[in-house]
Amino acid sequence: MTENQVVWLTEESYDRLKGELDELIANRPVIAAEINDRREEGDLRENGGYHAAREQQGQEEARIRQLQELLNTAKVGEAPKQSGVALPGSVVKVYYEGDESDTETFLIATRQEIVSDGKLEVYSPNSPLGAALLNAKVGETRTYTVPSGNTVSVTLVSAEPYHS
Repeated sequence: MTENQVVWLTEESYDRLKGELDELIANRPVIAAEINDRREEGDLRENGGYHAAREQQGQEEARIRQLQELLNTAKVGEAPKQSGVALPGSVVKVYYEGDESDTETFLIATRQEIVSDGKLEVYSPNSPLGAALLNAKVGETRTYTVPSGNTVSVTLVSAEPYHS
């Protein structure tokens, strides 16, 4: 993973995701037993319970892999200490298209990063907006392309380390 793809998590979020991972891993024998029980019911082609259990197993295994990768590459509790530069873990305020009255404040982090008050939007550093702002200094204007293909300019007003 490149430096821009490193995931920043608070200790609280890391612990919550680790707990979810541990719970999913602990549930593996339960799902395996469910599949075996359903398999013994007979014809697998018409066994809805068997297929539902297999589907659940697939979804849980995919989530386990996702969580393992996320937690193995995460930087935990390493919020930036620097103000004035947009970094993962920064709360930034921006304005769009030169209109200083069109402002937005958000956290540059991953969607897994839960903001305790729920009032702060989270943009991934890998999103078009997040990527455009990375390492921008206050007053700097950057551009990014939105899904419609249009180019939008965004100016960094402030960047402060996130404190939960």
